[in-house]
Amino acid sequence: MASPRELEELVFKHAVLNAVKHKGRADLKAVLGKVFAEDPSLRARAREVVELAKRIVEEVNERGLAELRSIAEERWPRELEERKREVEEKRLPPLPNVEKYERVVTRFAPNPDFALHLGSARPAILSYEYARMYEGKFILRFEDTDPKTKAPVAEAYEAIREDLRWLGLEWDEEHIQSLRMEVYYEHARRLIELGGAYVCECSVSEMREMRARGVRCEHAEEPVELQLEKWDRMLEGAYGEGEAVLRVKTDISHPDPSVRDWVAFRIIDTSRYPHPLVGDKYVVWPTYNFACGVDDHLMGVTHVLRAKEHITNTVKQRFLYDHFGWEYPETIHFGRLKLEGVVLSKSRMREGIERGLYKGWDDPRLGTLSALRKRGFLPEAVWKIVLDVGIKPSEATISLANLYAANRALLEPIANRYMFVPEPLEVEIACSEEVLVARIPYHPSYPERGFREIRVALEDGKGRICMPKADLENLAGREVRLLGLANFRLHEERGFFRAVYVNDSIEYARERGLPIIQWVPADRCVETEVVVPRGAELIVLRGFSEEEVGRLERDDRIQFYRVGFVRIEEVRESKVLAYFTHD
Repeated sequence: MASPRELEELVFKHAVLNAVKHKGRADLKAVLGKVFAEDPSLRARAREVVELAKRIVEEVNERGLAELRSIAEERWPRELEERKREVEEKRLPPLPNVEKYERVVTRFAPNPDFALHLGSARPAILSYEYARMYEGKFILRFEDTDPKTKAPVAEAYEAIREDLRWLGLEWDEEHIQSLRMEVYYEHARRLIELGGAYVCECSVSEMREMRARGVRCEHAEEPVELQLEKWDRMLEGAYGEGEAVLRVKTDISHPDPSVRDWVAFRIIDTSRYPHPLVGDKYVVWPTYNFACGVDDHLMGVTHVLRAKEHITNTVKQRFLYDHFGWEYPETIHFGRLKLEGVVLSKSRMREGIERGLYKGWDDPRLGTLSALRKRGFLPEAVWKIVLDVGIKPSEATISLANLYAANRALLEPIANRYMFVPEPLEVEIACSEEVLVARIPYHPSYPERGFREIRVALEDGKGRICMPKADLENLAGREVRLLGLANFRLHEERGFFRAVYVNDSIEYARERGLPIIQWVPADRCVETEVVVPRGAELIVLRGFSEEEVGRLERDDRIQFYRVGFVRIEEVRESKVLAYFTHD
């Protein structure tokens, strides 16, 4: 066990190395992850370690980057070099035209109408990582100006923040577009004055027909004074839904009809469709392209990373920038990210929740970040998947096997092993000993973490344990090895199972290839449920786990022998609830 001095040195090392990696600011969660990965036995002293790490990270973050780099180079040159190689291996290709800008500014701009999923993690991570690569600025912007068609959800704002924090993303600024309406109104008025926009009173069908023919409506030629008057009437509520819109003048003969004089503002009856933040205060709402285009300029965004589906939006926004005389930011469009076997469509997930097919955003069958977090995935696995795919313009499809492999590599060294018996049946043990003792390591690859002893008391040569029903039914009449305990022959008599002691020789079990079966003492075990997503279904494995599982804490990641990795959700009153991660 690490002494107080050794523990302090270990935490200080990882705090310094993390700070050097991240521009002089160590992240507490990242530091704790490295500390526990290097010495997993410290998990038993988690509270002590967390308090110590908070203090040390605070102290380290008060020092200058140059000083921290000197300390790291002098004391841990090998570890520093390994960290550098790790960053270089995952390094993204350079951004275009960086030299044009004083500072790189990126943004992640979700619509808060649902929780984030694996696909939306991609632009978030890429935008954040590029800002960090160039020591720039990363902005979080909630794009929530459609209270009718893509209505924002009040809980989604904080859910998205929580998802980003889980990923380890820190934003330098946060903006919410519904709280910036006056800014958009001001720029709409300026655009009208510049002759770049007009209030159109044509019906939808009329305008659709004219745009298809490449003809601009008569309202576009009305004088600016009349346009401004109509704009004021829109803001005052003189028009109803569909009776007037503000259009941006573009190339009316553009090959893509959707680009021709696109809608910048429309009227939404917020008495029927109130906004979760501003209620019915506004009835004139900017479209995505107007609000996004204006904000990217005002917030100094230099590089926009988004999916290829936004290419047309880029074309539309360039017309807006031309009217204002602004320089359009650099844009990088990447292909869609798909995850085989997991639902990533927001509309399908929302429909499933509304119909009661899914229990919420964090239902383990979904591909949301909150669902992955609930199952016990580590954020580093999501990072690896995203950075491995990078910014390819082509569509990328990831199998669950890829995600599982990335996460397994991270979980394998930190997850201690425990026994869980699903669908348990009681078995009588027959042995001449007074007590049988199993000595089981917490992790077979890390013996330094220690062992635990599990005792089976015998009275008159008999004891009681629980074993999986399926194993008993399939292995009756055969010899088995009970994990860490001894070798037994199983017998069944009219549904009653007995395990007769053979010997405790490991070599005997190896030579005969005896199946190794998990078990728990019948009188010292913990009722346990493991929730397992299987396709469209949720399966609950009910059984008993060994006594020590009842002393674990929420969010502990462990591995159940012959079952797989799980995350502990709840421990109370000698009952444990866990979520299955993967095998």
